Amino acid sequence: MFELSLHILDLVQNSITAGATLVVIEVIYDTDRDTLTITIKDDGKGMDEALLARVTSPFATTRTTRKVGLGIPMFKQCAEMCDGTFTIESKLGEGTCLTATFRRSHLDLPPLGDLIDTMRSLILGSPDKPDFRLLYQIDEKEFCFDTREIRQALGPVPLNEPAVMEWIHEALKEGFDEVESTHNEQSE
Repeated sequence: MFELSLHILDLVQNSITAGATLVVIEVIYDTDRDTLTITIKDDGKGMDEALLARVTSPFATTRTTRKVGLGIPMFKQCAEMCDGTFTIESKLGEGTCLTATFRRSHLDLPPLGDLIDTMRSLILGSPDKPDFRLLYQIDEKEFCFDTREIRQALGPVPLNEPAVMEWIHEALKEGFDEVESTHNEQSE
């Protein structure tokens, strides 16, 4: 995949399929350590030890429509290709946590891509559940977006209403812009 946000989209789809009620996505840049860390954690059905042991193989999948599952193996390969690491933890009935760390300055590190549109796509595709919590952080400056807070404020109004989706887009854009502009000011 050409953008990390597309990896995130693909991996979060696994969480949705696993029946998660909450998916936490963290994208954290640490300029002093020259790292980018992406974590995806869910409270879905999790994996047993046998599946967990083979899930990083492209020939391991729970899908019945095809014999390969490339999302996790490709994400792992991308992290390792960029002098990073990949870990996956999962417990049956409790959920799964994937963490990939990349060397931020690595020549082969794909761009993050459009994480705002990724989040909008996830919400549009699953407006009722799960809830999503996104942490976007550059060094000490962070932005947190949580659909649980939006649902609480909106009551019965669905998240996929056009006006709500427009507001979500603006909220994400403002949050990302604030984190990035603060970082750029501190870098100068």
